[in-house]
Amino acid sequence: MRIRDEDKVNLVKQKALESFVKDGFEGFSMNKLAKNCNISVATLYIYYKDKDDLIISIAKEEGDKMADAMIKNFDPKASFEDGMRIQWKNRYEYVMENPLAYLFFEQLRTSTYQVKFLENFMKKFKVIISEFMHNVVGRGEINMMPLEVFWSVAYAPLYSLIRFDREGQSVGGMPFKMTDRVLWQTFDLVIKALKN
Repeated sequence: MRIRDEDKVNLVKQKALESFVKDGFEGFSMNKLAKNCNISVATLYIYYKDKDDLIISIAKEEGDKMADAMIKNFDPKASFEDGMRIQWKNRYEYVMENPLAYLFFEQLRTSTYQVKFLENFMKKFKVIISEFMHNVVGRGEINMMPLEVFWSVAYAPLYSLIRFDREGQSVGGMPFKMTDRVLWQTFDLVIKALKN
C-alpha cells in the first residue's frame, strides 16, 4: 500500500477547488483533476474512493476551517452588537482570505451536496451561535424571530456587499470596491434594524 503524500493531497484539494469554481460540479472530472495535478488518476483513488467522496471530503474540511474562522474570538456571552461585530469581521475576513472556498460553498448551497455539508458544518457552529442567540434574546436585546428572518437581515447585506466587491460592480453596473466605511455603515444599519 502506498503512503499518503500530504503535499499531493493538498495539491489535489487546491486544484479541485479551482476546478469546481471554474467548471462547476457537472464539468468536473477525476481525469481532468489528475491531469491538472500531473498525477495519475489511480493516485486520486488512493485518497478518495470517487468524485462524491472527494467533494464531500473537501466540503467537510473547508467547512471546518470556515466554522473555526467564524467563531474565532467570539464570546457567546457578548452583547448583541459586540457579538455581531465579531461575526461580520470574521465572516468578511474569511471570504477575503479564502475566495475559492467561498465560491465553492456557494456552489454547494445549490447542489445535492448541501445537506451533507451543512450536517457537518452546523455541528461545530450551531452550538456556540445558539448560545449567543439565547443570551441576547434572554437579555431583551433583540426579539425572538424565525432563523430565516434573522439571517436575512443580519447577514444577507454583508454577503451582498461581498458579491458586489467580488464582481467589481453594484446594482446597475456602477463600479464598486468594498471599504471599511461601507462595511461598518451597513453593519450599523443592520444592528439598528434588529435591535428592539
